[in-house]
Amino acid sequence: MSDQTDAAVQPTSLPEPPYYAAIFTSLRTDDDPGGYDHTAEHLSRLVREIPGFLGEDSARTPGGLAISVAYFRDLEGIERWRRHPEHLAAKRRGRERWYERYVIHIARVEHARVFARE
Repeated sequence: MSDQTDAAVQPTSLPEPPYYAAIFTSLRTDDDPGGYDHTAEHLSRLVREIPGFLGEDSARTPGGLAISVAYFRDLEGIERWRRHPEHLAAKRRGRERWYERYVIHIARVEHARVFARE
């Protein structure tokens, strides 16, 4: 059964490739979920101010695995985000408190296809 909020969730529409994807796959701890949620929402708003940011997609499984993909026009945008002071502080808190494990992949997107049911 799906609730109405699920219907609003859509994959991000992006320009023609090439562009870059920063793929963050994580497994969370149970520590401070409210603090994590607040920080994640703040960072999601903040990354939109980075020149070259194109959009983001994210999902979480019931078992706690999360995947977030941030898309950028170029590697410079990813580097600006990586070095952003508030992002650095959040990463530090994440390692101390919120994550059991995470992996980051940076990839160049060469091809993209879209399907949408009419």
